[in-house]
Amino acid sequence: MSIIVKETGVTSDSISSLKIGLFGIGLDTYWPQFEGLKERLEGYLTIVEEKIAKIHPHIINVGLVDTPDRAFETGKTFRREDVDIIFLYITTYALSSTVLPVVQRAKVPVIILNLAPESAINYQQFNAMTDRTQMTGEWLAYCSACPVPEIANVFNRVGVTFHQITGMLHDDPECWNQIGEWIEAAKVKYIMAYNRMACMGHYYSGMLDIYSDLTQQYAHFGGHIELLEVEELAMLRKEVSAEAMQNRLNYFYETFDIQSDCPVDELEKAAITSVALDKLVAKHQLGSMAYYYKGTGNPENEEAIASIILGNSLLTANGIPVAGEYEIKNAQAMKIMDSFGAGGSFTEYYAMDFKDDVVLMGHDGPGHIAIAEGKTKVRPLKVYHGKVGKGVSVEMSVKNGPVTLLSVVEKRGGGLMLLVAEGKSVAGPILEIGNTNSRYQFSIGARKFVNDWNSHGPAHHCAIGIGHISSKIEKLGALLEMDVIKVC
Repeated sequence: MSIIVKETGVTSDSISSLKIGLFGIGLDTYWPQFEGLKERLEGYLTIVEEKIAKIHPHIINVGLVDTPDRAFETGKTFRREDVDIIFLYITTYALSSTVLPVVQRAKVPVIILNLAPESAINYQQFNAMTDRTQMTGEWLAYCSACPVPEIANVFNRVGVTFHQITGMLHDDPECWNQIGEWIEAAKVKYIMAYNRMACMGHYYSGMLDIYSDLTQQYAHFGGHIELLEVEELAMLRKEVSAEAMQNRLNYFYETFDIQSDCPVDELEKAAITSVALDKLVAKHQLGSMAYYYKGTGNPENEEAIASIILGNSLLTANGIPVAGEYEIKNAQAMKIMDSFGAGGSFTEYYAMDFKDDVVLMGHDGPGHIAIAEGKTKVRPLKVYHGKVGKGVSVEMSVKNGPVTLLSVVEKRGGGLMLLVAEGKSVAGPILEIGNTNSRYQFSIGARKFVNDWNSHGPAHHCAIGIGHISSKIEKLGALLEMDVIKVC
């Protein structure tokens, strides 16, 4: 089953308006001295633009900046165009005074591209040149590394955060993979900045690690948090027609492996709630959600929550990750993972298997069925593992292969950080209890992984996605100015 990613919570117009600022640098005194140098460097800049456009097409390329006056104008242009990230392509030597005004004015993350036009200068051909002026011009065309220390020095001293990529304009997959990851990270930063997350219900009483400072979420990620009442979902359930319920029920049978012992009436309730959830998402333009509700004392609310898992699993598979137990931090982690196209399923430790050196991890409630190994089963439950409620739930394992774990961690003294680990989902026996459930191996071993992960004080939930994407998460952390700790 392939991952389905919808940028829900951010309109298509706002996604497409993510803008990359691009400029090259030079020195205006060179142009009359070295014939063709400016045009040659502009050609290199065009190549960079074309390569970046294959990754993300919305680029504001202002050309070569070669004077302080042009630098000030470029800074204004980038601010006016509302660029989200700047790529500074160093084509040749340039004065730092022609660079600083651009990034100071724009006030967005800066990626320095130190890209040589070729793998090496043709020394024999170069030294055979008889015109010293032409030799200098040729040298300047390869001079991209020269001003980087000067620019880095100035950026550091004035407090401009920057990141570097050193490589070649052509035939350098590692270099261009890094550029692609920075762009992906910028997209995810943008998605988070405009994401609308719902918090429906209340915290699980006494689960202290889950409690979050919502203002810190705004401070680090931006976005909007909408506090919703369960009664609104219960009201929307009343508006679901019999036809809509039946259509959703048919879709359940297409999508899930529904076990024969699942009561039809519970599946029908789940179908009604699933349709109502879609209406709730559309009404509030939601891109993610955290929820929990005891549902005691009010039959309508209790039925809404008891029948919510299948609908929330569908939402999670379609770009609207839903975290149970009102786990707001993990809803953010799941949104990050899903925005990278990796999925992001709600999980926690279950047990350790020292014989096979694996950690069993999963959770009751919704799962990311788009990253499941095989078809997700639906099983009936008479009680939700110590919580109030009954109905049907999902049982799945994350697809076998490389995985990445992500936790948004509240640090001692305030602020957030990102905790990440890479491992592998492996085949083997799981607990068939109607939950998401997987077996994970780690390069440092199960025992050390658990100790190291816990030492950083995350909440007991995390998000798991497929693939190894820690390098992308590290770049996202850099753009968000958040600490990122990689356990393995």
